[in-house]
Amino acid sequence: MAKRIIIQKRGHGGPTYRSPSHKFAGKPTHRPLDDKEQKGVINGTVKDIFKCPGHYAPLAVVQYETNQTGFIIAPEKLKVNQQISTGALATVKSGNTLPLKNIPEGTSIYNIETRPGDLGKLVRTSGGFAKVVSKLKNKITIKLPSQKRKEINPECRATIGVIAGSGRKEKPLYKAGRNYHKKKARNKLYPRTAAGAMNATDHPFGSGRGGPTYGGKHSSIAPKNSPPGRKVGMLRPKHTGRNK
Repeated sequence: MAKRIIIQKRGHGGPTYRSPSHKFAGKPTHRPLDDKEQKGVINGTVKDIFKCPGHYAPLAVVQYETNQTGFIIAPEKLKVNQQISTGALATVKSGNTLPLKNIPEGTSIYNIETRPGDLGKLVRTSGGFAKVVSKLKNKITIKLPSQKRKEINPECRATIGVIAGSGRKEKPLYKAGRNYHKKKARNKLYPRTAAGAMNATDHPFGSGRGGPTYGGKHSSIAPKNSPPGRKVGMLRPKHTGRNK
Protein backbone atom coordinates (compact mmCIF):
# COMPACT_ATOMS: atom_id res chain seq x y z
CA MET A 1 0.00 0.00 0.00
CA ALA A 2 1.36 3.41 -0.95
CA LYS A 3 1.98 6.03 1.71
CA ARG A 4 2.72 9.73 1.76
CA ILE A 5 6.40 10.59 1.42
CA ILE A 6 8.07 13.08 3.76
CA ILE A 7 7.61 15.96 1.31
CA GLN A 8 3.84 15.41 1.36
CA LYS A 9 3.74 15.13 5.16
CA ARG A 10 5.65 18.38 5.60
CA GLY A 11 3.44 20.17 3.10
CA HIS A 12 0.31 19.02 4.94
CA GLY A 13 1.46 21.03 7.97
CA GLY A 14 0.78 18.54 10.76
CA PRO A 15 2.07 19.10 14.31
CA THR A 16 5.15 16.93 13.70
CA TYR A 17 6.48 19.31 11.07
CA ARG A 18 4.98 22.58 12.28
CA SER A 19 7.29 25.28 13.61
CA PRO A 20 6.94 25.61 17.43
CA SER A 21 6.08 29.30 17.32
CA HIS A 22 4.49 29.10 20.78
CA LYS A 23 8.06 28.97 22.13
CA PHE A 24 9.06 32.21 20.40
CA ALA A 25 8.92 35.52 22.26
CA GLY A 26 7.28 37.42 19.39
CA LYS A 27 8.01 39.16 16.12
CA PRO A 28 10.46 42.10 16.21
CA THR A 29 9.01 45.01 14.23
CA HIS A 30 8.88 48.78 14.04
CA ARG A 31 6.18 50.62 15.97
CA PRO A 32 2.81 50.86 14.21
CA LEU A 33 3.01 54.06 12.18
CA ASP A 34 1.06 57.01 13.64
CA ASP A 35 0.93 60.81 13.31
CA LYS A 36 3.26 61.43 16.24
CA GLU A 37 5.99 59.37 14.66
CA GLN A 38 5.45 60.86 11.19
CA LYS A 39 5.77 64.45 12.44
CA GLY A 40 7.97 64.14 15.52
CA VAL A 41 9.90 61.61 17.57
CA ILE A 42 9.07 58.92 20.14
CA ASN A 43 11.72 57.87 22.64
CA GLY A 44 12.13 54.47 24.23
CA THR A 45 14.33 52.62 26.71
CA VAL A 46 15.95 49.22 26.18
CA LYS A 47 14.78 47.04 29.09
CA ASP A 48 16.38 43.73 28.14
CA ILE A 49 18.41 41.95 25.45
CA PHE A 50 17.83 38.22 24.99
CA LYS A 51 18.12 35.30 22.57
CA CYS A 52 14.91 33.96 21.04
CA PRO A 53 14.96 30.41 19.55
CA GLY A 54 12.96 31.65 16.56
CA HIS A 55 15.51 34.29 15.48
CA TYR A 56 19.21 34.17 14.71
CA ALA A 57 19.76 37.76 15.83
CA PRO A 58 19.40 38.83 19.49
CA LEU A 59 16.21 40.73 20.32
CA ALA A 60 15.70 43.74 22.59
CA VAL A 61 12.66 44.68 24.67
CA VAL A 62 11.87 48.40 24.31
CA GLN A 63 9.55 50.42 26.57
CA TYR A 64 8.30 53.49 24.68
CA GLU A 65 7.20 56.74 26.30
CA THR A 66 3.68 56.01 25.01
CA ASN A 67 3.51 53.06 27.48
CA GLN A 68 3.86 50.61 24.60
CA THR A 69 6.29 47.69 24.76
CA GLY A 70 7.74 46.02 21.70
CA PHE A 71 10.57 43.87 20.37
CA ILE A 72 13.27 45.16 18.03
CA ILE A 73 16.22 43.45 16.38
CA ALA A 74 19.25 44.46 18.44
CA PRO A 75 22.07 46.26 16.60
CA GLU A 76 25.73 45.97 17.54
CA LYS A 77 26.81 47.74 20.78
CA LEU A 78 23.24 48.14 22.04
CA LYS A 79 23.05 48.19 25.86
CA VAL A 80 20.35 47.75 28.49
CA ASN A 81 18.89 51.10 29.68
CA GLN A 82 20.08 52.78 26.47
CA GLN A 83 17.76 55.40 24.98
CA ILE A 84 16.59 54.92 21.39
CA SER A 85 14.27 57.01 19.22
CA THR A 86 11.88 56.43 16.35
CA GLY A 87 10.32 59.06 14.13
CA ALA A 88 10.97 61.62 11.43
CA LEU A 89 12.94 63.91 13.80
CA ALA A 90 15.08 61.19 15.40
CA THR A 91 18.86 61.59 15.24
CA VAL A 92 20.91 59.39 12.91
CA LYS A 93 22.35 57.04 15.53
CA SER A 94 22.65 53.26 15.85
CA GLY A 95 19.37 51.76 17.06
CA ASN A 96 17.19 54.70 15.98
CA THR A 97 14.47 54.30 13.35
CA LEU A 98 13.86 56.95 10.69
CA PRO A 99 12.24 57.33 7.26
CA LEU A 100 14.69 56.61 4.45
CA LYS A 101 14.37 60.19 3.18
CA ASN A 102 16.03 61.42 6.42
CA ILE A 103 18.93 58.94 6.37
CA PRO A 104 22.19 60.14 4.73
CA GLU A 105 23.80 58.28 1.85
CA GLY A 106 26.31 55.61 2.88
CA THR A 107 24.56 54.84 6.17
CA SER A 108 24.22 51.20 7.27
CA ILE A 109 20.58 50.23 7.87
CA TYR A 110 18.47 47.13 8.54
CA ASN A 111 14.84 46.00 9.05
CA ILE A 112 13.74 48.02 6.03
CA GLU A 113 10.11 48.51 5.04
CA THR A 114 9.08 47.83 1.44
CA ARG A 115 5.85 49.81 1.87
CA PRO A 116 5.26 52.60 4.41
CA GLY A 117 3.83 51.07 7.57
CA ASP A 118 4.52 47.36 6.89
CA LEU A 119 6.74 47.22 10.04
CA GLY A 120 9.91 45.97 8.32
CA LYS A 121 10.59 43.21 5.79
CA LEU A 122 14.18 43.37 4.48
CA VAL A 123 17.57 42.61 6.15
CA ARG A 124 16.60 41.04 9.48
CA THR A 125 19.14 38.27 10.15
CA SER A 126 22.25 38.38 12.34
CA GLY A 127 25.14 40.44 11.00
CA GLY A 128 23.04 41.85 8.16
CA PHE A 129 22.97 45.43 6.92
CA ALA A 130 22.17 47.38 3.77
CA LYS A 131 23.55 50.68 2.49
CA VAL A 132 21.77 53.81 1.28
CA VAL A 133 23.31 54.33 -2.17
CA SER A 134 21.44 57.28 -3.67
CA LYS A 135 18.49 59.53 -2.90
CA LEU A 136 15.99 61.12 -5.26
CA LYS A 137 12.77 62.96 -4.52
CA ASN A 138 10.48 59.99 -5.17
CA LYS A 139 12.74 56.98 -4.56
CA ILE A 140 15.67 55.80 -2.46
CA THR A 141 18.15 53.25 -3.81
CA ILE A 142 19.63 50.80 -1.31
CA LYS A 143 22.22 48.04 -1.74
CA LEU A 144 21.18 44.78 -0.05
CA PRO A 145 23.60 42.20 1.45
CA SER A 146 23.25 40.22 -1.80
CA GLN A 147 24.69 43.30 -3.62
CA LYS A 148 21.37 43.71 -5.40
CA ARG A 149 20.08 47.28 -5.61
CA LYS A 150 16.47 48.05 -4.82
CA GLU A 151 14.41 51.23 -5.16
CA ILE A 152 12.11 51.99 -2.22
CA ASN A 153 9.58 54.65 -1.26
CA PRO A 154 11.28 57.50 0.71
CA GLU A 155 8.59 57.25 3.41
CA CYS A 156 9.59 53.68 4.30
CA ARG A 157 11.34 53.30 7.64
CA ALA A 158 14.61 51.58 8.53
CA THR A 159 16.75 51.19 11.63
CA ILE A 160 20.29 52.59 11.75
CA GLY A 161 23.19 50.21 12.38
CA VAL A 162 24.38 46.64 11.82
CA ILE A 163 22.48 43.70 13.32
CA ALA A 164 24.32 42.00 16.19
CA GLY A 165 25.55 38.40 16.01
CA SER A 166 27.66 38.72 12.87
CA GLY A 167 30.08 35.93 13.88
CA ARG A 168 27.39 33.28 14.28
CA LYS A 169 28.44 31.18 11.28
CA GLU A 170 32.15 31.30 12.13
CA LYS A 171 31.79 28.98 15.14
CA PRO A 172 31.79 25.34 13.99
CA LEU A 173 29.12 22.93 15.18
CA TYR A 174 31.71 20.13 15.71
CA LYS A 175 29.16 17.33 16.00
CA ALA A 176 25.83 16.26 14.56
CA GLY A 177 24.06 16.47 17.92
CA ARG A 178 24.45 20.24 18.05
CA ASN A 179 23.09 20.58 14.54
CA TYR A 180 20.17 18.34 15.55
CA HIS A 181 19.18 20.66 18.41
CA LYS A 182 19.70 23.71 16.21
CA LYS A 183 17.26 22.34 13.62
CA LYS A 184 14.84 20.99 16.24
CA ALA A 185 14.33 24.49 17.68
CA ARG A 186 12.54 25.43 14.45
CA ASN A 187 11.36 21.95 13.41
CA LYS A 188 13.59 21.81 10.36
CA LEU A 189 14.09 18.44 8.65
CA TYR A 190 17.37 16.91 9.88
CA PRO A 191 19.11 14.69 8.97
CA ARG A 192 18.13 14.67 5.30
CA THR A 193 18.33 11.23 3.72
CA ALA A 194 19.19 11.00 0.03
CA ALA A 195 16.18 9.93 -2.04
CA GLY A 196 18.13 7.16 -3.73
CA ALA A 197 19.11 5.69 -0.36
CA MET A 198 15.49 5.25 0.77
CA ASN A 199 13.25 2.22 0.43
CA ALA A 200 10.92 2.02 -2.55
CA THR A 201 7.92 2.75 -0.31
CA ASP A 202 9.44 5.98 0.99
CA HIS A 203 10.34 7.72 -2.27
CA PRO A 204 9.93 7.19 -6.03
CA PHE A 205 13.74 7.12 -6.39
CA GLY A 206 14.25 4.55 -3.63
CA SER A 207 14.66 0.75 -3.91
CA GLY A 208 18.42 0.14 -3.95
CA ARG A 209 18.24 -1.27 -7.48
CA GLY A 210 19.62 1.75 -9.27
CA GLY A 211 17.81 4.87 -10.30
CA PRO A 212 18.23 8.43 -11.47
CA THR A 213 20.57 9.30 -8.61
CA TYR A 214 22.58 6.06 -8.56
CA GLY A 215 23.37 5.52 -12.23
CA GLY A 216 20.09 3.85 -13.19
CA LYS A 217 18.27 4.11 -16.49
CA HIS A 218 15.28 6.07 -15.22
CA SER A 219 15.14 9.84 -15.61
CA SER A 220 15.13 12.19 -12.62
CA ILE A 221 12.79 14.56 -14.50
CA ALA A 222 9.30 14.46 -12.98
CA PRO A 223 6.53 13.47 -15.42
CA LYS A 224 4.45 16.42 -16.55
CA ASN A 225 1.11 15.22 -15.16
CA SER A 226 2.39 13.24 -12.17
CA PRO A 227 0.38 13.47 -8.92
CA PRO A 228 1.73 14.79 -5.60
CA GLY A 229 4.19 12.30 -4.18
CA ARG A 230 5.47 11.29 -7.60
CA LYS A 231 6.39 14.80 -8.73
CA VAL A 232 9.94 14.72 -7.38
CA GLY A 233 13.36 15.37 -8.85
CA MET A 234 13.75 18.01 -11.53
CA LEU A 235 10.47 19.82 -12.22
CA ARG A 236 10.17 21.07 -15.82
CA PRO A 237 13.93 21.82 -16.14
CA LYS A 238 15.24 24.02 -18.94
CA HIS A 239 18.60 22.21 -18.99
CA THR A 240 19.95 18.90 -17.69
CA GLY A 241 23.45 17.51 -17.32
CA ARG A 242 26.52 19.70 -17.29
CA ASN A 243 25.14 22.14 -19.89
CA LYS A 244 28.31 22.07 -21.95
